[in-house]
Amino acid sequence: MNLATYARRNLFRRRGRTILTLIAVALAVLIFCFIRTAIVAWNAGVDEAATDRLATRHKVSITMQLPKHYIDDIRQVPDVKASTWANWFGAKDPKKRLPFFAGFAVDQDTWFDVLDEMQVTPDVLATWKQTPNGAILGDKLAHALEVSVGDKLVINSDIYPGDWEFKVVGIYKAMRKTADRNTLLFRWDFLNNDPRAAFSKEKIGWMVSRITDSVHSADISRRIDAKFDTQDDQTQTMSERAFQLSFLGGVSAILSVFAIGSLVILLIMTLILGNTLAMNVRERTHEYGVLRAIGFPPGHILGFILGESVLVALVGGLIGIGVAFLVINLGVSPALEEAGGPFQYFRTPGYLFGVALAAAVGLGVVAGAIPAFLGARLKVTDALRRLD
Repeated sequence: MNLATYARRNLFRRRGRTILTLIAVALAVLIFCFIRTAIVAWNAGVDEAATDRLATRHKVSITMQLPKHYIDDIRQVPDVKASTWANWFGAKDPKKRLPFFAGFAVDQDTWFDVLDEMQVTPDVLATWKQTPNGAILGDKLAHALEVSVGDKLVINSDIYPGDWEFKVVGIYKAMRKTADRNTLLFRWDFLNNDPRAAFSKEKIGWMVSRITDSVHSADISRRIDAKFDTQDDQTQTMSERAFQLSFLGGVSAILSVFAIGSLVILLIMTLILGNTLAMNVRERTHEYGVLRAIGFPPGHILGFILGESVLVALVGGLIGIGVAFLVINLGVSPALEEAGGPFQYFRTPGYLFGVALAAAVGLGVVAGAIPAFLGARLKVTDALRRLD
């Protein structure tokens, strides 16, 4: 009799208890994978940020605007290849088909040169430049708003009052899986020339610059900010990754709670598994005494108990990973990607399945350690005397 055989034969000696324990382990792994997938998906845009782009905003807050002429000054900074700008529009669908989506007033001449994860054909770009109220949408947003090229689109705003009427001139193609396919782009000059936007006349929200060498991005950022040190509106320039992280600042605490929650789930799994092993050891005390009496050393007893714990954790972990793959990657992921929103690529990566399984097995060792240690220390006479 070896360790593997003993653990396998003991696995279903208490069938109901084992099945419930396996369900608990599988459920813990499933929840862990789901929470961690949500965190990975939320940070996907940050992880995929371009290394050769810098973002410049108002030094005080992103909600404060900058003079439009700042873009001309940035373009004169050495090692800046191209720059563009945008204003946040606060777009809302008056028909409430979508609760929220991004709407940007951008420079039609430079936006697609700098933000190359969005792509349009030359014909669409030429039409956009000739259409003052022209709008370009992501394919997911166009589907949700039920519009196509040539249609009229009416949008409201949280910032600028009234109905804003656009003509859909094109659908941009997302060149990366993490690129937002639910964004509305329209011409900044259309917004700037409208009387309802008089309070932000000749103002821009932030600027994005493509640089020649990402290795020197910190030096280039300092040179950009130095140009405006003596101005009333000073700037803060950072990498695109840092800029996107600043948007996550409001939810960073929630993400931290989610991360801690996933660890708590695994801790609960450990306690459940440890409790099951403790009951098993108590019920088999007499059996362990017999094994000791016929010559099995304490190390074998310890190995038998740990082996059973690891086997339960391994089987439960594999079941949990299989369910997670079916539920998340084949069920939730396509639904969320179709619906759009912040989770453009909600899919559990392979390494995360590996982490979940390794954690389950490792915690199986931890859960079985105390029962195994106590079982190995049993005196033969005491173990044989106990019959319950």
